[in-house]
Amino acid sequence: MSSSTLTQISPTQVALEFTITDAELAAAEDRAFRSLVKSARLPGFRKGKVPRKVFEQAYGREAVTGRAVDEVVPEIYARAVREHSLEPVKAPELEVLEEAEGRPTRLKATVEIRPTIALAPYRGIAATRPAIAVTDEEIESSLRALGRERATLVPVDRPAHLGDIVTLDYEGAIDGAPFEGGSGAREVVELSETRFIPGFASGIAGMRVGETKLVEARFPDEYPAAELAGKTATFTVTLHEVKELELPPLDDDFAKAVSENQTVAELRQDLRRRLEAVAAGRGRRAIANAVMAQLLAVNDFPLPESLVESEIDRLLEESAGAPGDADRAELRASLRTEAESRVKGGLLIREIAKAENIAATPADVAAELEALSRRYGQPAARIRQALGNNLLSLMDGIVRNKTLDFLIDNAAISDEETPQSAS
Repeated sequence: MSSSTLTQISPTQVALEFTITDAELAAAEDRAFRSLVKSARLPGFRKGKVPRKVFEQAYGREAVTGRAVDEVVPEIYARAVREHSLEPVKAPELEVLEEAEGRPTRLKATVEIRPTIALAPYRGIAATRPAIAVTDEEIESSLRALGRERATLVPVDRPAHLGDIVTLDYEGAIDGAPFEGGSGAREVVELSETRFIPGFASGIAGMRVGETKLVEARFPDEYPAAELAGKTATFTVTLHEVKELELPPLDDDFAKAVSENQTVAELRQDLRRRLEAVAAGRGRRAIANAVMAQLLAVNDFPLPESLVESEIDRLLEESAGAPGDADRAELRASLRTEAESRVKGGLLIREIAKAENIAATPADVAAELEALSRRYGQPAARIRQALGNNLLSLMDGIVRNKTLDFLIDNAAISDEETPQSAS
């Protein structure tokens, strides 16, 4: 059996040199021939029964040797990786060092690996749990939001107010010139300052049906369309209709209609429990972020460049727009720090999971598949089949979440002072 030697190029890159012995190559050639001959068709021979000598005369010995090399090199490389307990992060770059009769006998694989991490202490990290009290106003706001979902639109004979649903025509211009997306006819919109550029909705408030008015509004400096950012537009607005949302009575009948609760008092308590659960989840994420920030600060190790570049690629995909080559290079540089933090955090989580024997059990995977099944309304077996190779990513996510739970459960947590909230 061949052996391998290792040369450390950097903390995250090594070179493996390994030989392919005559015996290994001969065995691989036998397997390659048996596989290839199954589909060989030559006159005078039944399918799959062509002698090897005849096969090589017809197709060339290179067909067998090439198939054998393609098979045996990955096997020997994988064995060398196990021999030196390496954790590659990408496919190796292979180089033939020696060959005989056109067959490689010695190769070098240059490969990027995970760095060795000497973990700083990760138990007992100090963190503050945010207050999770839910106010009565938040409960009432949620109740009103449920009411809005069942509200009816009622025409009103009065000036438009913020919050009304109006039908209008508008034509916008900047310095007298129209601009793309600046006009509309018979559009039905909610008059809300959060839905339009500053000044547009408030400028329409107070108008009556049939009235036409000039409304000025300014595009924010950070507006996505650079040609409009920071500019003031003048809109000619004609108001055709004003309607208001008429909320249903927020009583026991309403509670029964929108939930499984029998009274509005029970619905309020249900909403409080839900909002507290959401707030608790936010608090737990805040603790996890604080713990990870401290772990990133106290652990220092080199990062595999290919992982950083891949993470930058992912961040670019999340970014809006398609920058040009020059802008793209600048954007990649600006994303490097965040990408490095993500890669470093992922490596730390992985190392802590290994140290604490945290793994994705079959029960964990089944529970996650069941959750996905409920979310998408598909059988768990179909979800598993659809995931295919992405099941490994699912398991990685489970390990990450379990490791973060471990870090939170073992953190030194102090609570923020909780403000008093009436029940």
